[in-house]
Amino acid sequence: MRDETPEEPRALRSGYTTGSCATATSLAAARLLLAGSISDVAEIVLPKGRRVPMPLVFCRFVNGLDASDGAEAGTIKDAGDDPDVTHGAVIFARVQLSEAPGVRFHAGPGVGTVTRAGLPVPVGEPAINPVPRAMMTAHLVELAADHGYRGGFDVTIGVEGGEALALKTMNPRLGIVGGLSILGTTGIVRPFSCSAYIASIHQGIDVARANGYVHVAACTGNASEDAMRKRYGLPDIALIEMGDFAGAVLKYLRRAPVERLSLCGGFGKLSKLAAGHLDLHSRHSSIDLAQLAQWAAGSGADAVLQAQIRVANTSQQALALCHAKGVPLGDIVCRHACEVARGIVPPEVTVETFAIDRQGCIVGEAR
Repeated sequence: MRDETPEEPRALRSGYTTGSCATATSLAAARLLLAGSISDVAEIVLPKGRRVPMPLVFCRFVNGLDASDGAEAGTIKDAGDDPDVTHGAVIFARVQLSEAPGVRFHAGPGVGTVTRAGLPVPVGEPAINPVPRAMMTAHLVELAADHGYRGGFDVTIGVEGGEALALKTMNPRLGIVGGLSILGTTGIVRPFSCSAYIASIHQGIDVARANGYVHVAACTGNASEDAMRKRYGLPDIALIEMGDFAGAVLKYLRRAPVERLSLCGGFGKLSKLAAGHLDLHSRHSSIDLAQLAQWAAGSGADAVLQAQIRVANTSQQALALCHAKGVPLGDIVCRHACEVARGIVPPEVTVETFAIDRQGCIVGEAR
């Protein structure tokens, strides 16, 4: 059955990154301190030069009276039509003026702190990535010049409810504790680009490498992670939650290779990788039962079994049919998936693949 589609398709709406939100709110708070003007909109310039107005939900002195304790401003994160955990969250900045020049960043409530090497910012720093830092710095420096201000800024970024939201992300596994990360490279969130997820995959590999782990397991979900824990005793830091983005893992290993990669996922998703698909989501790839029947035929499946595979309701049913006839379809699929992966990663990376059933049991493997 086809997914339902709207009668009148519409273009997907883009949104703004947490880095853009932090830039707008820090600019508004600093402007209140230097110019005394309360803003309900802050216009910022994105990294590629586009100017965008961002609405504010508050802009005020921290103590409600004067500039002695600094100023703060907040905005509601709008991720557009992208399924982003921070969509609708209030992101705010508190700014204080200082005699020392320059801009210093601090983690407020709901923003995490980096505790492991391998991330774009050093251990002990707030989890505010380099591009958002550069955006905030550029806007504050320009504001200071406009007002003849020669001092510096202390900028604290926070996210209301960010500590709870971070538990829905990969931050705890990456060693970012206490909240979310402030992210973004273009300032724009492209709907369904899933760029933040892919960035987390890359960061997971970087963190594992930086902490001395030469064997990582890229897994499609919790069940496959549990299978790799049981198989190898790998800690969370060496388990990469890749979801449907097998290609993001394999291509990144060209730039940041490890000694050994274990790929583990449900049988159906592994069969998509075996067929050459690097995005395993149903929007972009589907299970090819005819291909499974052809592979089974190469390992002894007779014409009746091949026909049964081609009309199976699910890949799991096809797997069960083959198991009953002694045809190792799980191993066959893993072997083809291993060949696909082997063709992408550099030769120094040892690759192995594992397929699991719905109970999390390994039903196929290849090295």
